[in-house]
Amino acid sequence: MTLSTIDIDDVQLYVDSALETLAGSLRDLNHEIWSHPELAYEEHHAHDQICKFLENQGFQVTRHAYGIATSFEALSGLGGRLINFNAEYDALPDIGHACGHNLIATSSTVAFLALSFILKKYSIPGRAQLLGTPAEENGGGKAKLIDAGAYKGVDISLMGHGGPKRLFPGQEPSDGIAGTFMNARKRINCEFTGKSAHAGGNPWDGINALDALVSSYNNVAVLRQQLLPEQRIHCAFLEVPTVANIIPSFTKSFWQVRSPSLKGEELYTDVLLNDTLCEQYQVHMGRYGRKVLKRHDKVMTASSDIGNVSYMTPTLHTNFGIPTQENSFPHHPTFAAAAGTDEAHAEALIVGKSLALIGWDMLTNEGLYEKARQQWQEEIARAN
Repeated sequence: MTLSTIDIDDVQLYVDSALETLAGSLRDLNHEIWSHPELAYEEHHAHDQICKFLENQGFQVTRHAYGIATSFEALSGLGGRLINFNAEYDALPDIGHACGHNLIATSSTVAFLALSFILKKYSIPGRAQLLGTPAEENGGGKAKLIDAGAYKGVDISLMGHGGPKRLFPGQEPSDGIAGTFMNARKRINCEFTGKSAHAGGNPWDGINALDALVSSYNNVAVLRQQLLPEQRIHCAFLEVPTVANIIPSFTKSFWQVRSPSLKGEELYTDVLLNDTLCEQYQVHMGRYGRKVLKRHDKVMTASSDIGNVSYMTPTLHTNFGIPTQENSFPHHPTFAAAAGTDEAHAEALIVGKSLALIGWDMLTNEGLYEKARQQWQEEIARAN
């Protein structure tokens, strides 16, 4: 059998058939992650559950990969190009999987399984990598993995993120958007040191660290009206006095600053879109009866460390629609509930299969692969 005689419809049918036998265990895996939400770099249960699942399917898994306790790596195939899939599984404080990372882990695991199965069946050169990428919400796990060499040699990186069917105001509801621009994000920790004194007895002897923090916050609040609409500044007070009768000598705050481009910020970069990968995602989601927009030119003011990966290799970070109640959006408790449903899981399975078929395209279609690489090189040149 040669590549020219392999029909993509046959590949899709084989993927569907191979994954059908794992339907129950995949749903259980998704539910285990969703029902045990864990914060950045504390995702031990999710890490262990995914690794155990893969090992039960016969894959060699490196636990605690690249020096990060809650990262892992699974590899399959021999020779040829390397297709990477990214599994996120961290949650948010108090509201659990309100960003739906259980669905990301599920779709990326499905994509890795499907591509691994078809590589073996058709005996073609190529490799698949499933990388466990912790701490997307707050910690830059992918940035640390890049520094540790996890993406070295990766030719194409793919993943999908669940969201509402109406991602932008005024947008017609759809089954997803293949490519969305996202803000870069910088993290800033600020500490204010003063001099303690009794607030009633001798306040003139103190230097008030709380006043310094509040004054900084108010000045930034005034600055916000001069920011561009797509730029953002957020702040949280981490350490402040809990009694009123002292002049505090120390306070601490945490800031996030977002901007549409890497030139404006650092840590989480903006996302470089790749039209070829977006188009192929449209094609393969269409095979499953899903209507997906190719891209949306409005910047989504959220940020993700997948942007850092997009500066390393051609990358697809698609947003796929799941059923939600009206006006539900990620980082809200109603979205956490939606992310745990059977309907959301079904969409994650379809997305995973579609990502695997893109992986197949990038391994077997030289023209498409070169086109994707060329577009990425042009985007890198523009960004720099």
